[in-house]
Amino acid sequence: MLVTSWGHNMAIKRLLTEFGMGSSLRRCDYTEAAVRAVKDALWHNSINIAELFGKEKTEMLVDVQIGVQEPKSINVSTVSKIFPYGKVTVRVIHGGLDIPRAKGNPTVIANAAISVALDLGIPQ
Repeated sequence: MLVTSWGHNMAIKRLLTEFGMGSSLRRCDYTEAAVRAVKDALWHNSINIAELFGKEKTEMLVDVQIGVQEPKSINVSTVSKIFPYGKVTVRVIHGGLDIPRAKGNPTVIANAAISVALDLGIPQ
């Protein structure tokens, strides 16, 4: 058995990972940049993994990792609400990029990695 970041004991298999980037050009809004990064990763895809394996979408284990320069500035709840189904875990780490501007706030860039897994009952 594998103990996952979701806190359950299961035989899970990661089935896909998607990447995205988002920005806040002038407002220095780290949460908005993170939301845009997640949407960038999701909106280019139709994730039909659950159905492919005969599972419900609600069974998907969605692990979201966000990288920004100010991790404590992210509202994790707002990012989690993007996902209409699945068990979502959001982790924020130091990463991304802040680009200084001559006047005003820096441009904030967030990076997102989204991994989707299912408990397929297959031993590791």
